[in-house]
Amino acid sequence: MITNRHVVLKRAPAAMPRAADFDVLACPMPAGPPPDGLLVRVIALSMDPYLGGRLRGRHMGEPAPAPGEKLPGFAVAEILESDNAKFAAGEFIVTETGWTRYAAIPAAGARKVAPGAVPISAHLGVLGMPGLTAWAGVTQLAKAGPGDIFVVDAAAGAVGGTAGQIARNLGARAIGIAGGAAKNALVTASYGFDDCIDYRADGWQQKLKAATAPGPTIHFENVGESVLQAVFPMLQTYGRVVLCGLAEHYHSDGQPPVLPVGPIVGKRAAIYGLVVYDFYDRLPEWVALATPLLEAKKLTFHEDASDGLDSAPAQFERMLRGQHLGKAIVRVAAEKA
Repeated sequence: MITNRHVVLKRAPAAMPRAADFDVLACPMPAGPPPDGLLVRVIALSMDPYLGGRLRGRHMGEPAPAPGEKLPGFAVAEILESDNAKFAAGEFIVTETGWTRYAAIPAAGARKVAPGAVPISAHLGVLGMPGLTAWAGVTQLAKAGPGDIFVVDAAAGAVGGTAGQIARNLGARAIGIAGGAAKNALVTASYGFDDCIDYRADGWQQKLKAATAPGPTIHFENVGESVLQAVFPMLQTYGRVVLCGLAEHYHSDGQPPVLPVGPIVGKRAAIYGLVVYDFYDRLPEWVALATPLLEAKKLTFHEDASDGLDSAPAQFERMLRGQHLGKAIVRVAAEKA
């Protein structure tokens, strides 16, 4: 007998969500697809930093789910039944399913994906929104190219790791910032960055300055004020800064991060705010560019996967704490039933 389970909030988190803030509960199986919709089986669930802020009502004006409600979340899923002419049973999609095993969902917003040379779960990472985020920031905003010295923090993550590889493929030097030996090794050995600096080590700022001499021309920010304030003085005149993520501030109730305007003027710097939704209609363009790069080993990725829906709360907490290595996902079911 097929059974269904989903993850709900046990209580509203007061700060960074923890595994204990969630419950995994049995729930009814959907009777079938909704009108013009789909009945799907979730294969892999994406663990995304933005959700930590959304659970506290702090993401793009979206409401926080109430205790007892299924958590929102993107997944790769297999269609079991379809009431929409554009989709058929047996096809795979990326869509919002929530944290569940089975879901009855609207067809609107679902994107077809196909198994290929890379795991289908890559459509949650390098071939999904994280990859699009990296591509948009590097090519559409910073416009990296030959001669650039490109710095990115959270470099072992799905966005940072992809951003550095894109910049390097475009002729730039790529220097990462990450925490710990394992992440630094991933960034240099697997992602192929020219160097990676461990921000947990004493004197990391001096090491970064030496590695980027005469100074970065582009800085891609994923963490927040603590790193940005350290890197900005190293920036070359007319340097570019892409503000992509502010992970260290998502769960803080303190003052919002501040960058004084004087240094920006002094550097003649260009500061770009990156919201990936502005580029979402260009995701097929990025997938078409990235797929041959993956096949040619000019672009690579790493997944940090836990198994089973019941592991999702602990995996989510690991991701928020920065303990994951690469793109954090949960394997909910096997690709083939």
